[in-house]
Amino acid sequence: MSQVTTHILDTTRGKPAQGIPIALYQQKDNDWIEQAKGITNAEGRIVDFLNKDVLLDFGIYKLKFNTKDYFDILSIETFYPYIEIVFEIKTNSHYHVPLLLNPFGFSTYRGS
Repeated sequence: MSQVTTHILDTTRGKPAQGIPIALYQQKDNDWIEQAKGITNAEGRIVDFLNKDVLLDFGIYKLKFNTKDYFDILSIETFYPYIEIVFEIKTNSHYHVPLLLNPFGFSTYRGS
């Protein structure tokens, strides 16, 4: 399994959010360098951002969830064209960063 994984649950529909592009970035000085990208599967998950043997350097990272097209396809107005979640990697452990999403709000937490 990738060191960083994520999933999205559309809490309005009560279903996984399929087809959302997500990119993983690492902060280097004042820049964000893309490390990986993927698109959520039918379960709303991306489990293979990185090869399972890749360990990221300690530091600040962000996941950018491009949500606009998802809501456009559903013909649902949204306040968030994209959502960025910034977090810090301090160990070589697994980081699961889920997104609970609706058109006018979201929440996240460190999963397992």
